[in-house]
Amino acid sequence: MSERIHDLFDGWLARSPDRIFLHLRGGDGEPRTMTYAEVGALVATLEAELRADGVQPGDRVFVVAENCPEHLALVVACSRVGAWSCGVNARMAPGEIAGFAAKADARIAYFTTGVSKAATAHAARFDACPSAAHGLSRSTPRADAVAETGPLRDSVAAIIFTSGTSGTPKGVLLTHEGVTLFGRVSAASRNLGEDDRSYAYLPMTHIFGLGTVLMASLYAGATLLMRVAFDPADALDDLANHGITQFQGPPALFSRLRAHMEQIGVKHPPAPKLRYIYTGAGPLDMALKQRVEAAFGKPLHHGYGLSEYAGSVHLTRLNVWREDTSSGYVVEGAELVIADPSTGEALPAGGRGEIWIRGKGLMPGYFRDPAATAAVMREGGWYASGDIGELAPDGALFVVGRLKEMIIRSGFNVYPGEVESVLNAFPSIERSAVVGRAVEDGNEEVLAFVQLRHGTALDDAALAAHLRENLAPYKRPSAVRVVKEMPMTGSGKILKRELLAIR
Repeated sequence: MSERIHDLFDGWLARSPDRIFLHLRGGDGEPRTMTYAEVGALVATLEAELRADGVQPGDRVFVVAENCPEHLALVVACSRVGAWSCGVNARMAPGEIAGFAAKADARIAYFTTGVSKAATAHAARFDACPSAAHGLSRSTPRADAVAETGPLRDSVAAIIFTSGTSGTPKGVLLTHEGVTLFGRVSAASRNLGEDDRSYAYLPMTHIFGLGTVLMASLYAGATLLMRVAFDPADALDDLANHGITQFQGPPALFSRLRAHMEQIGVKHPPAPKLRYIYTGAGPLDMALKQRVEAAFGKPLHHGYGLSEYAGSVHLTRLNVWREDTSSGYVVEGAELVIADPSTGEALPAGGRGEIWIRGKGLMPGYFRDPAATAAVMREGGWYASGDIGELAPDGALFVVGRLKEMIIRSGFNVYPGEVESVLNAFPSIERSAVVGRAVEDGNEEVLAFVQLRHGTALDDAALAAHLRENLAPYKRPSAVRVVKEMPMTGSGKILKRELLAIR
């Protein structure tokens, strides 16, 4: 049997029980820590509770969570039992939580009520009662939940739920082999070690937080500075005073941090221990990249990953400054080709097509959804991602956008990412989102939504000139609308469907 999630934790617990694993903020805001032994005691309490409640291998344990030691301990405890942890962000709406819960068919549900008002509200709707672990509530175990008994029972570690562009919940099956391999790959890509302290704000309900942050740290023995949510003022304090060496997040995190820095007049935040910064889980535009690199004096590393592959498939090389927004090079255990989406034919370097992936980290499918699985799998074991990209002659990947987000305007293909990159380079624009809206005869118009940098106003004439200089006529937005703040997911992605409802 391959290495499992709890094997990584239990190894450090046996070797270094008194080593600090987590750096936290207490309820009074004061720093506190937890050793491997202290987290191990929490894991043991939850493992015993799961077994007493009848949880068995192949059962799902539904966890409505924001980041905290208790959620981390549940992930490890589920691994020990052989159950599949199914984490969802507590900040989702009641209807969304209900949909994911129904899809999971879980034996039991947990709620991180000690750190989250949102989780507390959801717990009340599930009639949850206190867990033996302080800070958690749990539902009554369900006798009618059906445990998986097939070949996947012992290989699957967790389910990451995604609604994608369809809005229908899908459960991505993550294997122990996939997430532990990526833990090693991610740690090696940045020389992560026992002396490192990673910023752990990214939700462990998302593959970025579960794989890149938690699993890599468990593999390397790095400590985690864990935060329930991202706050730019707190992040600057953590960088300055709490020894962060690894700072990672989606582009939206860096955009929010930059906006806060402008607001308080800080150009170069003090970060005496910082040696690595990285962004993923979304497209990176050159303007943001340049601003972040100028602020920190370090290259902003980038990668391409997705839930269906248990982490990143391509990563940029350590400490290499790039003058583009490439997602870097293929990682160990993964394969990637650019394919013509209509024929499946692999395209040569420079050809633009759909990104297809296969390898050790690829999901075995969507949970109890053979139709959704068949819709994305191709002959030869390839997963069709729905993302559009191209490979440079040296193998560097450039992600252009989403196939379903591509806009057809007057017979021409418009990729929102290209238009967003030009908009984001305009001095007063902090971030943007471009969407297509159907008009007449199967045609679409290009709509742009922009969030402005602090203290600026939009000069319409100057922006129009900027767009004329940098975009072909068919790519230019028919309207540019200013929004106070972009609607975002918990993992930092812009909810473009909600933008279309703005009038």
